[in-house]
Amino acid sequence: MATLLISDLHLHPGAPAITQGFLNWLDERATGAEALYILGDFFEAWIGDDLLDLGDADPTGNAPLARRIAEALKHLADQGTAIYLMHGNRDFLLGERFAREAGASLLPDPSLVTLGDERVLLMHGDSLCTRDEAYMAFRAQSRQAEWQAQVLAMPIGERIELARQLRDQSGEANSNKAEDIMDVTPDEVVASLQQHGVTTLIHGHTHRPDVHELEVDGRPARRYVLGDWQPERGWEIVAAPGEALCLRDFPLSD
Repeated sequence: MATLLISDLHLHPGAPAITQGFLNWLDERATGAEALYILGDFFEAWIGDDLLDLGDADPTGNAPLARRIAEALKHLADQGTAIYLMHGNRDFLLGERFAREAGASLLPDPSLVTLGDERVLLMHGDSLCTRDEAYMAFRAQSRQAEWQAQVLAMPIGERIELARQLRDQSGEANSNKAEDIMDVTPDEVVASLQQHGVTTLIHGHTHRPDVHELEVDGRPARRYVLGDWQPERGWEIVAAPGEALCLRDFPLSD
């Protein structure tokens, strides 16, 4: 059985085509998979697992969406597919409750896993973008347990507004940054592979799907970058027994 890896769906109520495309993908491509790894930014924003309690009363529409997605993942998990969720820079407050209701396990960033006969390093990818100093400072703050506890203690309405502000600030800041600053730092990629003793890295975040050949300690290495999902297409990596990793895109629309 194959293992599937995806990233950067950025699910939100304003992109119903991506939501429906993902649900179709679960039925048509993920059913029967040994495992599914979702490497961050699954949701465009996540303000806390208590969002699930709002139901149709959620003015943003995120609560019904989250419920629908959790139920679909749980259905896949009940058929025997192991599901793993990694935090991204948009949904780092995704918690154990959502994972439990989705039949999934939260996966640390970074994580080493075995795909076929090979040990592979999985990351969301934002921690590799070390030239973006402003973002790295925010990332360090937002991953602190104390900071997260303070945010989660805020009323839901205030958290919704905070998420909106952070998205707006991120979009404005990114529009003024050079392209190379928002991409990974090559030396950081090599250092991460060296630290974990592997030669294959899979990540998302940059929205620049590709397979990069490099060298680590005199050995050939590869960096696979998953693409972000758009209304017309998605991206996946397929790890099948006895076969090389395959990065590919596919149509989401009928």
